[in-house]
Amino acid sequence: MTIPFQLPPEDRESSPYTGWTRAHWEAVADGLLAAAWRWSTPGGALLDLPGRPSRSGVRSDGLEGYARTFLAAAFRVAGARGDDPHGWLDRYARGLAAGTRSAGHDDPESWPLILDHHIQGQPMVESASVALGLRLTTPWLWKNLDADVQDRAEQWLRGALRHTPAANNWYLFPYTVAGFLESVGRGDAETAAARERARELLEVWYAGDGWYADGDGRAFDHYNGWALHLYPLLDAHLAGADPEPYGPRLREHLRGFSLMFGADGAPVHFGRSLTYRFAAATAIGLGAVTGHTPLTPGTSRRLASGSLRHFLDRGALTEDGLLPLGWYGPHEATLQPYSGPSSPYWASKAFVALLAPPDHPLWTDREEPAPVEESDRVLALPSPGLLVQATRADGIVRLHNHGSDHMRPGEGETAAADDPHYGRQAYSTRTGPTARGNVADNHLSVEVNGCGSVRRRIHPLGAGQGDGWGWAASWHRPVFTAGSPMVPGLRVESVTVARGCHELRVHRVIGAPVNSRTTHTGWAAGPGDAVASTLYGLHGWDQESEPVRAPQGTAYTRWAQVPRLVGRAGGTTVHVCLAALTAEPVGLEEAVADVVVDGGGVRVTWAPDRAISRIEFGPVRVVLLERAP
Repeated sequence: MTIPFQLPPEDRESSPYTGWTRAHWEAVADGLLAAAWRWSTPGGALLDLPGRPSRSGVRSDGLEGYARTFLAAAFRVAGARGDDPHGWLDRYARGLAAGTRSAGHDDPESWPLILDHHIQGQPMVESASVALGLRLTTPWLWKNLDADVQDRAEQWLRGALRHTPAANNWYLFPYTVAGFLESVGRGDAETAAARERARELLEVWYAGDGWYADGDGRAFDHYNGWALHLYPLLDAHLAGADPEPYGPRLREHLRGFSLMFGADGAPVHFGRSLTYRFAAATAIGLGAVTGHTPLTPGTSRRLASGSLRHFLDRGALTEDGLLPLGWYGPHEATLQPYSGPSSPYWASKAFVALLAPPDHPLWTDREEPAPVEESDRVLALPSPGLLVQATRADGIVRLHNHGSDHMRPGEGETAAADDPHYGRQAYSTRTGPTARGNVADNHLSVEVNGCGSVRRRIHPLGAGQGDGWGWAASWHRPVFTAGSPMVPGLRVESVTVARGCHELRVHRVIGAPVNSRTTHTGWAAGPGDAVASTLYGLHGWDQESEPVRAPQGTAYTRWAQVPRLVGRAGGTTVHVCLAALTAEPVGLEEAVADVVVDGGGVRVTWAPDRAISRIEFGPVRVVLLERAP
């Protein structure tokens, strides 16, 4: 795809994997900003980008355009130590003055007020971007503002401290606002309280392995990198403060998260707000800038530049240079109701990498391979309940989800609230989930009286790994799409064992009514994916898998099909299958030699080395024996 603005020549000597350097990052930031500013109001307070409005309305969307692009400009100028050849900060200073002059009024420039999240909450999100932008550019923007503009900006920002955030990463928005106000000598008890509350919640939400839940519950996704790690650690870095415990936690997070990028630069397509695209690389850049990373500078640049280039090379920009709502191009099924035309510009967070100056090793060291390019890897993350599987030959990374469900404690489980971005059992860097209304990919469904089930609340049962293999397990109560939402006593226990490119999937269905049935699907692939999806029934299925159409496709392909197995259920039954997502189809004989199911569990003999996996239930335990006797 053609990128609609000029880039420097590639440098394959220092960047053998991507060809991109720091100059490319600056050029992309400038190109994105120039395109977005064509849609500004005369006073520069709002950027009314084209597209369907969000549920917050067009004025809030216009503020979002200003605030999120301001992040890109702030990282760009701060990283250049104030050099601003395109005059971005003059534009944002003018817009700040216009937007706060009569905030809350219905005129062409005024910013909406910040209210509680359930009333008019979106401006609270944007206040953090405004505050962070001002903090990063304090010597060149804030200090040159008239005193009355500074006072108006403070008054508007304090709305974030005086209203209730959503019960998740939103608490870091008043934290960031308060951090800015304190940094310019405007702190008080109100700012201190906002920061203390956010710190308290971060301790509650920290699960281990470098992962935070996004609020109470078990929502683990990309918000870890572009919000939950970013705000507190960047705040400490800018203040020159003690980074504990946030620095060590980011380091631990990156040990696993760095494996979640494919050889083509794609992040794992998992969780909400995926329209932020290359913001997925934010934590990589943050680690390099702050020094809290296990990665070498060359590996960090390869991952970050690879992710940025991945999207730009695949049509993520319009002909006018804008980021549309979607994944590559527009894609409605990727979106959430809160997304508006400016939402994709949270991708600006990736430009935190520009805070590393030109002479930083992030830019001067030679690029090194991404983790997926070095060797096959299987990594178990017990705290979030995730299992990561990467294969060097095809550069694909798969994420098996046995712990992230986007459910709040006390929230009722209904099929109507099924979320394809969390409820599926596996995600990857080369496929996306199918849309609602199509057959669900990577899904075990129990069907009772013709009604199928979805997976909502996920209860982890453990995860572990050995040399070249790993496993994760969970259980859930099936929730039905029609009739009674649940069947009393019905429960599904699921185990994934990853070895090489193979995924052994074992399910024990407990308490199913007589004459029920189960279906299991594999990966969704289409003619544009250049990947092969295979699914073999090993036990508990009536026939070989058959392809099922998903005509709405995925974020990767306009049309897809999904392999599906069908089996009978009733009482307690065990169902075993082998799935794979690879560049070329995988034959069953290449993977499994024998399967034995008995009352205690499942015993699988792998081919060709004759190693044995033993999966036991009650409690779940997985062991790998080196050789069959």
